[in-house]
Amino acid sequence: MKDAGKVGAIIAAFVFAGATANPGYAQDAEHGKTVFKACATCHATDQADRVGPGLGGIIGRKAGTVPSFRYSGAMKNSDIVWDAKILDAYLESPQKVVPGNTMPYAGLKNPTDRTDLVAYLATLK
Repeated sequence: MKDAGKVGAIIAAFVFAGATANPGYAQDAEHGKTVFKACATCHATDQADRVGPGLGGIIGRKAGTVPSFRYSGAMKNSDIVWDAKILDAYLESPQKVVPGNTMPYAGLKNPTDRTDLVAYLATLK
């Protein structure tokens, strides 16, 4: 029974790290950091707001809740809690996941880049 707890912890860590678009692909947060450079025009890696909200601590955070940022009504009312799966879907097609959001971004179509970016975002505190 001790091993069952270890297996559960391993599975939870794998899901949290961003196992989304590419099952069996080992996420590369360092590559995700490189992919993030395109996002850095609008988003900080800490809690600071820019054109978009800071992304520090995004995993587990309810969408539209950073008090210092002015979100669209669509984002505030989305009832999303950011996890690896929803971040992957949002990064692929923001308007599909949150219709009416105001982020002017068409989406990141490359699944490896998305998976790595989500893995990087999961490291931000």
